[in-house]
Amino acid sequence: MEQKGKGPLAGIKVLEFGQMAAGPFAGMLFADLGADVVKVERPDVGDGMRNWPPFLDHEGEEPFSSNFSSLNRNKRSIVIDFKTPDQLESLKRLCAKADVILENFRPGVLGKFGLDYGSLSALNPRLVYCSISGYGQTGPYSQKGAFDVTVQAISGMMSVTGEEDGDPVKCGVPVADFTAGLYGAFTVSAALLQAAATGQGSYLDCSMLGGVLGISALQTSEYFGNNVAPKRLGSAHPRNAPYQSFHGSDKPFVIAAGNDKLWREVCEATSLTELASDERFVTQTARARHQKELAALLQERFSRQTLAEWIAEFDRRGVPCAPINDYADILKDDIVGQLGLLHQLELPNGAETTAVGYPVKLSNYEFEIYLRPPLKGEHSSQIPEEWGIS
Repeated sequence: MEQKGKGPLAGIKVLEFGQMAAGPFAGMLFADLGADVVKVERPDVGDGMRNWPPFLDHEGEEPFSSNFSSLNRNKRSIVIDFKTPDQLESLKRLCAKADVILENFRPGVLGKFGLDYGSLSALNPRLVYCSISGYGQTGPYSQKGAFDVTVQAISGMMSVTGEEDGDPVKCGVPVADFTAGLYGAFTVSAALLQAAATGQGSYLDCSMLGGVLGISALQTSEYFGNNVAPKRLGSAHPRNAPYQSFHGSDKPFVIAAGNDKLWREVCEATSLTELASDERFVTQTARARHQKELAALLQERFSRQTLAEWIAEFDRRGVPCAPINDYADILKDDIVGQLGLLHQLELPNGAETTAVGYPVKLSNYEFEIYLRPPLKGEHSSQIPEEWGIS
C-alpha cells in the first residue's frame, strides 16, 4: 500500500502530535480523505495505544496492537526527541512546512519546547493549529487530567445514561474522545478554507467537555427551558412513547413510534386498538407522561412472540424498529457489507485484520486504505526529505 495522493484533502500536510484516541482519530479523518498525515512520536513508547491489546501475531513477527491500528491507518510516523536540540530544530522546520498541526498534550506542554501556536505561526502564518484537551487551554480546569470517562461524568452525560432507578453509567463507546476528534477535524477543515482565502491561519482550542455539551443540545435545552436537570430513563425518551426497548419471547428489540400515526400502527400490530383512544395515550405528550403504564401493557403482548416476528410486523407497517445487537451481530449483518464499511487492513507484521473504514460516501472519491498503520518512527528519514527539510 502506497500513498496515492488522492482524495479531497490530497496535498494537505498534517503533523499529528496525537496520543491515545482524540488526537489520533482527528488525524485519521484527514488521512482517510487523502491528507499526508505524519504522526510525531516519542522515542520511548510512542503513542501509548501501541501497547493496548488485543495484539495480532503473524509468523513469528512482533505482535501489533489491533486497537492502535483502528486509529492510525493511512498515516506515517517519525520519532522526535524534543530534548535533543538538533531533532527539535528539524521538527520546527517541518512545522513550518505543515498546513495543520493536531495535538492533544496537556495544555502548556508543547509550549515548553517552542512548539506552541504563537511560536510556530511566526514561522508559518498560514498554519492551522488544533489543540484538543479535556477542559480547554485556559481556566480553572485546564491542568486537570482528563480521560473519556471523567469527561462523561463531569459533562452530565452519565447522569442521563442508565436505568432510572440504577446508578449512572458511562456510554460504552468513548463519546468524549471521538466527539472532540470530530469537532476538531471539522473546524480545522473550515479554518483551512479561511487560510486559503486570506493567507491567515487559526488556532483552535477544542475541549472534550465542550464537544460533549455540544452534542447534548436536547438535554441542555430541556434544562434551560424548565430549570430541571434531565434524568436517566433507560432506553426510554422524555418526549416520545413507545420509544424504548422491549423483550420478545426470546430476545430484546426497540421500537420508536415517534408520532400519532406510528402509535396507531403499534396498537393495530399488538391488537390493542382500544389504547389508541385511551385518554392516557391519545397524544404524544400524554403517552410520554404515562409511558410506564404504556410500557407494561405493551410488554405483556410483546412477550408472546419472538423478536423476528415483531420485527417483521413492524417493518411491514413502517414502524421504526431494530433488534438490540451486539457488535458480533451488526458486523455480520448484510447491511454493513452493502454500505461498504468493512475493509481489510494489513499490519506491519504481515497480519491482516478487518477495519471499519471512512463511513461517508463521496460521489467523486472512493475511500481506501492506502497505508498500513506505521511502526514507530518508520518514516523518520523519509519525511524530512519529502517535505524539503535537510
